[in-house]
Amino acid sequence: QVQLVESGGGLVQAGGSLRLSCAASGIAFSASAVAWYRQAPGKQRELVASISPRGTTNYINSVRGRCTISRDNAKNTLYVEMKGLKSEDTAVYYCNADVPVGTTWFRYWGQGTQVTVSS
Repeated sequence: QVQLVESGGGLVQAGGSLRLSCAASGIAFSASAVAWYRQAPGKQRELVASISPRGTTNYINSVRGRCTISRDNAKNTLYVEMKGLKSEDTAVYYCNADVPVGTTWFRYWGQGTQVTVSS
């Protein structure tokens, strides 16, 4: 059974920082492309940051310089650290994994963790 379990969300003051974790099980984590998405109220889900199996990272412009995505393949865990949080960072943050199975890729999602930034 595939599980992606996020943790670390909560209420943070503007300018503060937090680290989200995503513990994966049931997948070949080290071979998977993993990412963090977020969805604010009334908005579409958007990609925040991604990291490839080889460690190549990408960030959306609005978080670049404030955000660091990382992975620990030994622990099957994905992380994102965000600093200088702004009210517009308020959203539900989702862990995502694109898992290779043969010649096919399967996409999995976590249940999400709420991040609320107070001004």
